[in-house]
Amino acid sequence: MPQLEWSDALALELPAMDETHREFVDLLAQVEAAPDEGLLAHWRSLVEHTDAHFGREDQWMQQTRFASSNCHSVQHKVVLQVMREGLARGEAGDLALVRQMAQELAIWFPQHAQSMDAALALHLRRAGYDPETGEMLNPLALPQEMIHGCGGASCSDQAAEPA
Repeated sequence: MPQLEWSDALALELPAMDETHREFVDLLAQVEAAPDEGLLAHWRSLVEHTDAHFGREDQWMQQTRFASSNCHSVQHKVVLQVMREGLARGEAGDLALVRQMAQELAIWFPQHAQSMDAALALHLRRAGYDPETGEMLNPLALPQEMIHGCGGASCSDQAAEPA
């Protein structure tokens, strides 16, 4: 299976997010190309990066009215937990499982980026949110109620409401 490569299709017009996503793609490629003796070191780097990556996005969501139980943050928790379990299994000698997880992440990531992360990036841009400083230029663009879905029209609680 061909590895995931960065492309314009993954860019979300939010530099802080795009840079982190590009790093994720690069680290995943390193995992996929690693020989057995270097595989766990590369996987560990990917897990550490993903922990910080998801933590940063979760912080942005909390600062812009996403409920802590929103499906985007929940997906982050689940994926990170599975990656950590993969590290433990890899350390126990199951390198094939780690390689399979890398392949699955290469399938999962574009879907996640183009749906949940794209909705988050749009939400942040609408609010004029600066991920670097936490400043918001247009706080009135934030919803009055907490967002419980992913922030996109297809899965938020507002999606079911008539226009």
